[in-house]
Amino acid sequence: MKNSFKELKLDELLAKRDELRKKYFDLRFKMVMGHVENPLEKRTLRRAIARLNCLVTMRERQAKA
Repeated sequence: MKNSFKELKLDELLAKRDELRKKYFDLRFKMVMGHVENPLEKRTLRRAIARLNCLVTMRERQAKA
């Protein structure tokens, strides 16, 4: 999953980032309620969002240059 985002275009990256942010928000809510099967999923989602943020920033800088 680490390198699965590199082939995506900028608009696809933004959509995927929004999707993962919503999923992360829902997971945080479920953790407070105590209904989470895999608590490590929170870490993997957070890291995936960070990877997407890096790729989005990189693509935006390439577009400006």
